[in-house]
Amino acid sequence: MNTVNPKNALITGASIGLGRALAVELARQGWNLTIDARTPEALARTERLLGEIGEPHHASIRALPGDITDATHRDHLIAVATESGPLQLIVNNASALGGSPLPQLRQLDAAAYENLLRTNVLAPQQLLRAAIGRLAAGAVIINVSSDAGVEHYETWGGYGSTKAALDHQTLTWAAEEPQFTWYAVDPGDLRTAMHQAAFPGEDIIDRPEPESVAPVFAALITSGLPSGRYRAGDLRYLVETSAA
Repeated sequence: MNTVNPKNALITGASIGLGRALAVELARQGWNLTIDARTPEALARTERLLGEIGEPHHASIRALPGDITDATHRDHLIAVATESGPLQLIVNNASALGGSPLPQLRQLDAAAYENLLRTNVLAPQQLLRAAIGRLAAGAVIINVSSDAGVEHYETWGGYGSTKAALDHQTLTWAAEEPQFTWYAVDPGDLRTAMHQAAFPGEDIIDRPEPESVAPVFAALITSGLPSGRYRAGDLRYLVETSAA
């Protein structure tokens, strides 16, 4: 095990957006990070940035391009992430939107819906199933959720129903594996490429940057809050408390 820094985290979909912002926040805190994404070029840029940030802490940064729906890639991720010890944190951030513009349910064909389910529901469950024996005592798991999982917006039925399933899955994990802490976290609307794709042609400059909520996620990890579903906007007090 890395005797300088035993904190190990695995973050999926970490090349851009919220995943990247959270990886940067944790690198500043000295975490060893294993990250993945489907776009090798963007992932490599993030890997270099994290390496610079984590260098003073002697943190290791490992980036593996690949698709989280691929079982071989998932197994490789877990193997690499646990080379220096068990995982204290897994963040299932990678997800699919389902089209741009988003289709109504009557327009959502089977192939598109199956891809959403594979990416947003099946892949997180299978990743955790494979990783459960390599989690440290008291490990924290964060599944990134959405308000679309509890609210009903026109054209968001496909994506939203997968996030509702992920929420349910998260809290069932908590009931079955109470030795770990399980969070489903709704980050709120953010200025990300995915959010822009959901609103093509619209100006989303009024949405906050993902860096604005990354400290909330980081504070939640060590907060001691019980397993559950949370909205990041309701947890900002954790950042103020940790800074006090």
